[in-house]
Amino acid sequence: MDTKTATRLSKFLSKHLRHQPEAIGLRLEAGGWVAVADLLAACAAHGHPLTRDELEDLVEDNDKQRFAFDEAGQRIRAQQGHSVAVDLQLASAVPPAVLYHGTAPAALPAIRQAGLQKMSRHHVHLTADEATARRVGQRRGRPVLLAVGAGALHAAGGVFYRAGNGVWLTNEVPPQYVRELA
Repeated sequence: MDTKTATRLSKFLSKHLRHQPEAIGLRLEAGGWVAVADLLAACAAHGHPLTRDELEDLVEDNDKQRFAFDEAGQRIRAQQGHSVAVDLQLASAVPPAVLYHGTAPAALPAIRQAGLQKMSRHHVHLTADEATARRVGQRRGRPVLLAVGAGALHAAGGVFYRAGNGVWLTNEVPPQYVRELA
């Protein structure tokens, strides 16, 4: 599958596994799962035909590992980033001392005042990798890299989760735990 087609299909899957499953007739099960057969049928019915092999390639080759199959390979879900109500059934985890978040300069005034908020998603997304955070921040122009005192926030009662693709999730990061980097 060429890169353009893979990107188009990945965006389609993200939209419907994270934000609008009902728009193509899907209903997310507990944990955000949907039967692979149901997803493939919905894709075909909505102009995005996809074979099982192509779906497996999309999941495996996705640079951010946005999707995952269950252990039996019969269900699929988005790893995180949902705006629809879903409990991903993740266990809390102890984060590293520092995590990172990439953002755009326009977001800084709100972050300085209220910290990092989940906005329309279920969690604030953080990474242990500075380069990944910079790439995320570049989506809207010049990136701003933020360091999050995750260890201190956790010690103060903040709860963290780690998604299957390594993304760290938390409900919010108050401003005193956020520091701007160069």
